[in-house]
Amino acid sequence: MTREQTLESIRQQPEISALIIGGGINGIGLFRDLALQGVDVLLVEKNDFCGGASAASSHMVHGGLRYLENGEFRLVNEALHERNRLLANAPHYVKPLPTTIPIFNWFSGMLNAPLKFFNLRDKPSNRGAIIIKAGLTMYDFFTWSQQALPRHKMTSRAKSLELRPGLNPDIVATTTYYDAWMPYPERICLELILDTEAMSPNAHALNYVSAESASGGQVTLKDQITGATLEVKPRIVINAAGPWIDFTNKAMTRQTRMIGGTKGSHIIVDHPELHAATRGHELFFENKDGRICLFFPLQDRVLIGTTDIPISNPDDAFCTEDEVDYMIELVKLVFPNIEINHQHIVFRFSGVRPLPASDAATPGQISRDHSIRITEPGEGIDFPVYSLVGGKWTTFRAFAEQTTDKVLPMIDMSRRASTREMSIGGGKNYPQTEKDQQRWLDALGQKTNLSLERLQTLFNRYGTRADEIAQFCASTEDIALTHIPDYTTGEIEFIATREKVIHLDDFALRRSLLAMLGKITNEGLVELGQILGAALGWSDGQTQTEINRTAKLLKDRHGVELNITQHT
Repeated sequence: MTREQTLESIRQQPEISALIIGGGINGIGLFRDLALQGVDVLLVEKNDFCGGASAASSHMVHGGLRYLENGEFRLVNEALHERNRLLANAPHYVKPLPTTIPIFNWFSGMLNAPLKFFNLRDKPSNRGAIIIKAGLTMYDFFTWSQQALPRHKMTSRAKSLELRPGLNPDIVATTTYYDAWMPYPERICLELILDTEAMSPNAHALNYVSAESASGGQVTLKDQITGATLEVKPRIVINAAGPWIDFTNKAMTRQTRMIGGTKGSHIIVDHPELHAATRGHELFFENKDGRICLFFPLQDRVLIGTTDIPISNPDDAFCTEDEVDYMIELVKLVFPNIEINHQHIVFRFSGVRPLPASDAATPGQISRDHSIRITEPGEGIDFPVYSLVGGKWTTFRAFAEQTTDKVLPMIDMSRRASTREMSIGGGKNYPQTEKDQQRWLDALGQKTNLSLERLQTLFNRYGTRADEIAQFCASTEDIALTHIPDYTTGEIEFIATREKVIHLDDFALRRSLLAMLGKITNEGLVELGQILGAALGWSDGQTQTEINRTAKLLKDRHGVELNITQHT
C-alpha cells in the first residue's frame, strides 16, 4: 500500500492490537518481532525512521568491553552473542572490525577497577595492560562456543611501533581484539521495516506521523506532511521514543522521569594520513579525562568520537565547537605527530543516548542495559503503556524479543517464531566467499546486462537487494549522475519510490552515506533534488523547497556549508 492508502486504511479500521511510538532501532526491532507473531501492529515516527539516537551512534556493533568494569556481565554476554547474530543475519551491513588498544602502562587501574565494580569509587583511572588483558580474556570467554571472530592478542611495544611508526612512543604495548561495525545503521532500520511489511499484511510503519495526545482508549496521530489527524484505538502502546520517552508520555498525560540521556558527538574527517595510520583498525582508547574514545576508517574517511555530556532536551543536541576541539585533540594521544584541524571535517553529528535517569556521579557509570517500564491504565487512559528505556544498537533484537514476550500475554497471544536466525534485507542468501560473490555477480550481469563494476557497487551498497535494484535499473533509462559519485537515475528512482522517502534529506542523510562522507556539493544537491522530485511528483517549487530545507539541515546540524541558489 502507498502511504496515503495506509493512512486511509487506519481511518477505516482504527482498532489495533499494538501501537509503537518511535521509529528508532528499538521500536523497529519490536515492530518486526510482534509482526512475526501475527500481531496487527502500527509503528509511527514523528520524523524519518532512524533519524534520532539510532542515527547518531558510533556505528559500532560490540559487546561493551568497558561495561565489565561496572559489573554488567549479563549485558556484555548478551551483546556479544547479539553481535555475532548480526554478523550472520546482516553480513552486508555488519562487518568484522579489528580493534587496537594502545596501552600506556602495565599496572594502572588494578586497585581502581575492583573499587568501581563494588561502587566504592567513581573517579576515572587509566587502565593498564593487566586490567585490559583480564577484560579481554573475559570478553573472549563469553563467546567461546560461538567463535565468530578471532581471539584477542597482545603486541609488544617494538612490534607495535614497527607496524604503526606514527604511534605514540610512550606506549608499553598494544592489544588487538575483534568487534564489528556497521557502515549503514539507517539502512538496517529501513530494511527491517521493509522486510516486516512484506511478510505481514497487518504491520504498517509510517514516518512523519506523530502521537499528539491520548484520551480514554484513543491515541490521536498527526500526519506531519498534511497536518491531518486520525484516531487509533490500541490495546497496548509501546513508547519506543528513546530520548523523547518522557516527552511522549507527557503527551499521553503521564508525567514520568525515566530518561537521563547523555549527548554523544562525532566528526567525520577527510584525512588520508590518519586513514592510512589506522591500518584498517579501530583505535579504541582512554582519553586523559577517563572518557573512552575511538576512531576508525569509514570508507575513505575517518570517524572520530565521542563525547558523553548530560543533556535534558534531546532536541538541543548539536555538536559544539568545544566538542570538535576535544575530538581533534584526543587523536594526538595516539598519533601525536598527525595534525588535524577544522578544515579536515566534512561532517559532524550528535545524538542523545536514551540512558535511564540516574544519580551516578559520572555519565560513564550509568548502565547501558535496557529495561521495560510499565504504566498501567489509569488517569484517563484505558490502555497500558510500555516504555522501552535504555538499550544499545547491538542488543536491539534481544530487547525486542524480551518486550514481545511481555506484550503477547496482554493481547492473548503467544510466541510462534524467533528472529534469532532471521536474515535482514540484503543479507538474505548472501554469498559469503569471494568466489560465490563473483558467481552471484556474473549471474546478475547476464540477467541485466549491467557492467560488473556497476553491479559490484550495488552489491556493496545493498547486499543481495542489488538484484532487485539492478533489474529495475536495467528496465529504465538509467543515466549516471553528473555530480553524485557512483549513482544513477534508476537507482535513485528505485529508492525514492520503494523506500518511504518523503524529503530530500531522507535520501541524502539516511538512505545513503553521501552527506556523512562529505560527497554532496551544491550542484550535487540540486541534481539529487531534481531527480527525486521527478520520481515523487514534486512541483518545481516543492523541489526548490526541499533543496533549501536539506541545505539548511546540513548547515545547522552537521556543519556542512553549501551555497544554494534558486533553481527551477
